[in-house]
Amino acid sequence: MPEISRFFGIIIKMYYNDHNPPHFHIEYQDYEAIINIEDGELTGKMSRKALNLV
Repeated sequence: MPEISRFFGIIIKMYYNDHNPPHFHIEYQDYEAIINIEDGELTGKMSRKALNLV
């Protein structure tokens, strides 16, 4: 999966031809989550600290 950004240990990735709706993946320590681009809905678990930075 192509890496879009990496900062403070947070990794943001996005597939070119992934399923709908448009979204990006976040990894931080042992957490993994998906954020829907259209409405910001979070799927999975992410620390509040990392989520605030994203």
